[in-house]
Amino acid sequence: MRINPKLSIFDTFKTKNELTGEALRQRAIIVRLATESSPSLRTRTAISQKIAEENGIAWKNIYSGIFHDLNEVLLPLGIAEEAGRLPLKRGPKALQEVGIPHYRLTQSGLLVALSLKEINNKEQLLTQFFSMSKSDHEFQNTILKLTKIAPRFVFSLFERYVKAYCTRKLENILPFNLANLKKISDESLAIQRETLEGFTRLSKLEKEKVLNFVQVIS
Repeated sequence: MRINPKLSIFDTFKTKNELTGEALRQRAIIVRLATESSPSLRTRTAISQKIAEENGIAWKNIYSGIFHDLNEVLLPLGIAEEAGRLPLKRGPKALQEVGIPHYRLTQSGLLVALSLKEINNKEQLLTQFFSMSKSDHEFQNTILKLTKIAPRFVFSLFERYVKAYCTRKLENILPFNLANLKKISDESLAIQRETLEGFTRLSKLEKEKVLNFVQVIS
């Protein structure tokens, strides 16, 4: 086990702007845990088989990597946890007695999943995340309202937030609150705030002209 494991879901090669194999593997595991409801599809073997099927490779070739990422990264970091054991009808008696583990995302894991572009049902995950959160209701309601009117903006916040954690700019991924969000503020967020504040001061006619302009260039 790594002494100081690191979540690598945003890691890229030094020579090109492409995600590393480890990053892709960890992202794929998190996607499976976030989207599969059946425990039988959230075992190490089932996860390996699904990822292998999607990539046209033999699942046994990636099993060791999946095992490593779960046991040495995602579990120690509290991104995933063992959710129970499935009984075995075949195989060694000792293994039949203890069963095989299946996994699920923790609250931290749901937050990480919200940062991944590969996941489509983010609104459902966000509701699930906030049901486990102790952040104040006003903060939660603001995020949920923004999700309805500007979902890409909100989920870009999650991406930046989790990326800050991955690069150790944030020591802990939780709690997810306004104080920690302020720590990831950058120029792009300042530009978006400036645009929003300026837009609200425009007249109705001016707003229409600005919207038409943005639609043309976007």
